[in-house]
Amino acid sequence: MLRMINLDSILIVGDRGMLASALKSAIAARGRSFHGVDLPDCDITSEASVAAVFESVQPTLVLNCAAFTNVDGCETKTDLANAVNGAGVGHLAAAAQRHSAKLVHYSTDYVFDGSLRRPLRPDDPVGPQSAYGRSKLLGEQAIQRVNPPGWLIIRTAWLYGPNGPNFPQAMLNAARGGRPLRVVNDQVGAPTFTADLAAATLRLLDRNTSGIFHIANGGQTNWHEFAAAIFEEFGVTPEIFEAITSAQWQQIKPDAAVRPSFSVFDLAPYERATGEQMPHWRDALRRYRSMMG
Repeated sequence: MLRMINLDSILIVGDRGMLASALKSAIAARGRSFHGVDLPDCDITSEASVAAVFESVQPTLVLNCAAFTNVDGCETKTDLANAVNGAGVGHLAAAAQRHSAKLVHYSTDYVFDGSLRRPLRPDDPVGPQSAYGRSKLLGEQAIQRVNPPGWLIIRTAWLYGPNGPNFPQAMLNAARGGRPLRVVNDQVGAPTFTADLAAATLRLLDRNTSGIFHIANGGQTNWHEFAAAIFEEFGVTPEIFEAITSAQWQQIKPDAAVRPSFSVFDLAPYERATGEQMPHWRDALRRYRSMMG
């Protein structure tokens, strides 16, 4: 039974997104209700909009799935990225503080520079190399500065799942459309299935954890290997499928944001806190394929 520390009014912000969809399914499966809000009813860049939603819902738990996640777009829309991923998170933190609500916020591997060649711990030094990463770090810093009760920051990476644009679907669409595929093979990380991230979130809430945690599926891979596994699982054979380096991709897409070259997470703190292991990324991909039919 989901305890979720007896939090009886759950607010999901950004509830039309891919992760929110998985969270709503996981919460509903445990017999709990929730309030979901998204644009235009809740604009987190507006302090007044956030305050009005909190006054209406009176939440005791807030799950923030609202974000500007167009990584390359953040490079040219920096002000919008900072407003949504930075200042907007600060507005949620301030409202959570006023209402004594627990805030769960999702951040990213992009807050790291990718130079450490070992699994990344929550207390490792940050150094974002992209506008997206810098904006997400602003959000993390806002939460820690405001310090609402029991705040929880969950960093994740390579997120995919139903009900939203994602890497597996982009690869399948391109392959089925006969388009040539060139995928980088020198960026190492671990994909994260939204259903597994949602389940992990609830486990952390069950145990009343706080602070920063890293959550991704187990194991590690690179983008080219991940794409190859997607094609294998879905029985698709692309006409042209080449491995390239990040430097070569930057020549093809000179305006693309810099991605971390290594962002495998150390999952040990999560495992100690919950007594659970995250499923391997290949197992997660198999379940995603079954879900998609």
